[in-house]
Formats: sequence, C-alpha cells, structure tokens
Amino acid sequence: MPTDTTTASVSSSGPWDAKLQQFHGGQEWTQLSNFVEDFSVTTNPFGMPSAAKLAAAHSIEHSHHYPPADQEPAKSSLARFLWPSEFETERDRLILGNGASELIDLVIRMAPAGTWRPGPFYTQYKEYERSARNNNFTMLSPDTSDKANVACLVNPCNPTGDYLELPELKAWISANVLPGGYAIIDESMQPWHSEQFRKHSLISQREYVEELYREQGISVFVMHSWTKLWCCTGLRLGSVVCPTAEHMRAIKKIQVPWSVNTVALAFLNAVVDDAEYLKDTWELTPAWRKATVDQLRELFPEWEFHGREFLSWIWIDTKDASVAERAVELARAAGVPVRSGRPGYNLPTFIRVAVRHPAKVDVLVGALKAI
Repeated sequence: MPTDTTTASVSSSGPWDAKLQQFHGGQEWTQLSNFVEDFSVTTNPFGMPSAAKLAAAHSIEHSHHYPPADQEPAKSSLARFLWPSEFETERDRLILGNGASELIDLVIRMAPAGTWRPGPFYTQYKEYERSARNNNFTMLSPDTSDKANVACLVNPCNPTGDYLELPELKAWISANVLPGGYAIIDESMQPWHSEQFRKHSLISQREYVEELYREQGISVFVMHSWTKLWCCTGLRLGSVVCPTAEHMRAIKKIQVPWSVNTVALAFLNAVVDDAEYLKDTWELTPAWRKATVDQLRELFPEWEFHGREFLSWIWIDTKDASVAERAVELARAAGVPVRSGRPGYNLPTFIRVAVRHPAKVDVLVGALKAI
C-alpha cells in the first residue's frame, strides 16, 4: 500500500526525497565552500564535549566486536544522569535508541490504533506526525477538543519555543488522551532549562505516571534526543523513559539488535560525567541568546522573537515571506545557514536561528544587514 506522504508535501532541495521523507535541517553545510557555522540546527553551541569525543574515537579500536546487546554500561550511566539518587530502581524503564527517531517510530508502532493528535501549539517537530501517518492513524488537529488514542507533545516545543510547566503538562495529558491511550512527551530540549531541569521534567514524576497508568491505563513515555544537548547528531543517540519496565521490554522485543553502535555508546558513557560542559551550557546559552535577539531586534524592530530564554534557538516571525526567504539566502551565501520555516512547517514568514558563539553571530548579523 502506498505511504501517505502529506507531511513531506512541500518540496525541498538537497538529500531529502520530498515525496517520501520529512524535511529536516542540518544538511546545507556540506554544500557550502565558505561554511562558517550552522545556525539551522538546535545543537549545543559549545560543540562536542572533548572528553566524550576522545572516548568515542578510542572506541573505534573495538568496532570489530558487536556492541553490548544490553546497552551497558552506557544505559546505566544515562540512568544515573537522569536520576542521580534513584537510578538503580529507574533504569529498567529506560531504553536507548538510534536517535530519538527510531524510538518515536517504535513507540507509535506499538501504540493503540485509532486517532493521533499533536500538542496544543500551532506546529511542532514533525517526526511524530510522520510516524503516525505511516502507521495509519486518523489525524486530529491541535485545536480539536477530541481526546486521542495517541497524543504527542514536544516540550519545550521545537520550533515555536512554547513551554508547559509540569502542572500545565499534566492537565494537557488528562484533557487530550483517551483511557488506555499513549502520551508521548518529547523533552529533548528540557535539559537546557537549568541545573534544576530534573525537577521540572516528567522524569521526576514516577508516582504520577504509575497512578495514571493504574487508574486510566494511560501510558506516558518521555522521549529524549541526546544529540542536541551534547552536539553529536551524527552519532544518532536517543532514549525513552517508559511508564513501566514491561513497556520497555515491549520496545526491546521489536527493536532491531545493536541499534546503538559502539561509538555512540562510548560517547554517552563518557559525556554524562562532563559537569563543566553543562555548567557552561546553563550559564552562557541564555546570555548568548539574549545578545543575539537584542542585535536582531535593533536591526529589525518589526520582527517577533519567540521562545523561552534558556532555549538553544530563536524562532523568528519576520512578518513577510519574501523577507524570510531573503534572510535564508543571505545567511547561506555568508556560510551561516539558518532554518527556513517554509519546508516542513509550511510557515514561510518564519526562520529559526540557533544560539551560537558571539563571533559567529557577528557574521550572521553582518549578512542580514543587506535585507
């Protein structure tokens, strides 16, 4: 049966097959002879942590062996990062994947059939929708009052920058998921919140998750793409915290063996101990983001800037599709590509600009002055 490709209906250049795949940023840098910095992706501006990069490089020496089928010790190391005190009782709910994309697809494949709905925001990361369409769900709009068998919310929302605190998030789940259904909450950008991110995350809410499953049969999955926080998108590294250990085993049953390779596991096992990298991330990302917004707002007072102060990107409404297109062209020509809101999101007046080192921002701002 042919695959429904509605989410990829907007044509795009480069390596994406617009009829079959969901457009994503991060590809243009290979085509630029004058490449300076990639502002089109939401990765950490500090690049790959050096100690973890070295551990990944050293692991190549062992790549003639299969990686561990139980994903250890990297899985336990990530569990200790997520739950410093309770990791031994929590890790059986955790499973790693070849990027969050693999786990998104696996969870939606085993979800109860029927209806699917996105979060309450006007757009969000499209991989959930792509997977739901491929698995023949009936698609509901974000503004419907109907509850769904499967609801997926990206929080903080990429690209819009919207964010729900825990009480709001719990209320949304109750209002939008049918009994016996699945709630998939993507918290990939949550660790940017602050050193206290765990307290603001659903990973801290085991009793709530257990009660929801026990009383209403609603299964809550917390998804993470670790390639953004630790700037390792080429390694493909994600995880999902399941409502119970039984849910985790159900995913493992249909996951292909060794989906996370030796290099990615070595990187993860090392990177969770890099406290200095996270300290810099929490301290400097908000400052660099504010400085970028201030520079762009001074140049373009009519633009609207969206997103919480801790996020690694800025979602910008230029108010004019031709202006947004010109901004994308100028940035690309200067070797500092930004993400257009047109392909994938079908929001042609918007652009997304990553938070980057001030010296790299100067190149982007200099290019945009020609608008």
